[in-house]
Amino acid sequence: MAEITRPRTGIFLREVFRILINKPEGMPAKEVLAELPKAIPLTEYESGYYPSAPNSPRIDKIVRFATIGVVHAGWMVKTKGKWFVTEEGKQAYKKFTDPEEFFRESTRLYNEWRDGRPQEEPDVEELIEPEKPQYTVEELEELAWEQIQQVLKGINPYEFQDLVADLLKAMGYYIYWVAPPGRDGGIDIIAYSDPLGAHGPRVKVQVKHKLESSITVEPIRAFMSVIGTDEIGLFVSSGGFTSNAHEEARSQDKRKVTLIDNEALVGLWIEYYSKLSQEARQRLPLKPIYFPATDE
Repeated sequence: MAEITRPRTGIFLREVFRILINKPEGMPAKEVLAELPKAIPLTEYESGYYPSAPNSPRIDKIVRFATIGVVHAGWMVKTKGKWFVTEEGKQAYKKFTDPEEFFRESTRLYNEWRDGRPQEEPDVEELIEPEKPQYTVEELEELAWEQIQQVLKGINPYEFQDLVADLLKAMGYYIYWVAPPGRDGGIDIIAYSDPLGAHGPRVKVQVKHKLESSITVEPIRAFMSVIGTDEIGLFVSSGGFTSNAHEEARSQDKRKVTLIDNEALVGLWIEYYSKLSQEARQRLPLKPIYFPATDE
């Protein structure tokens, strides 16, 4: 415990925030942690390893544990292995420039959250450094997400298109048409809410897979041009979307377009997994594993 102080913890946390503030779309936790030693020279102790976690540098465990406070303070969000700084976190970073003060304020807010909890939570002092660090649920979730991403990357574009069609079937849609290999005119899947397409709007889907960068505004606008005012558009991209693309989709009043990235796609796949056919499940087979509930 004596090796890591509050000011030192604050220094690491502020550097984490500095990195993330420049990444409004979030950043994988592993990449954030890999950047820390480049900006802050580590002591021999910090760059070492815990006996109970020999595969992760001690600094990774220290910082992961310290972020419990800033998450419950509302300054940071963690999801699918990515870390994001909230607007409250950005304001706190500007206001509390002293590392110790930054850490102290986050722990004050953490204490407010902790005092309202029915079960016992880690004490503030324990957030400075974990006493018995092992692999956390957060790290295991990150590992699972990385493996899911690898499976999706191994799927070719037409298999990915079929995966999307299978998901729509599981959600209760009737697939009218799936584009064969070749030019598709910007539409890869057409679906209806009933077998004859007599009720509800027609759903047009564009699917993009294995892109090196996120979808920008221009492809979204091109897709909207083939969506009628009485139709619904789904744009699925395994490479994600830029913030401007999301804004463009949200700002439309007449043409309804929903953007679905890998995180949203996998979330829906999990939600409707029990309704997928056995053949469909083989495209992205998943198995739930249960852990004791924790707040990390």
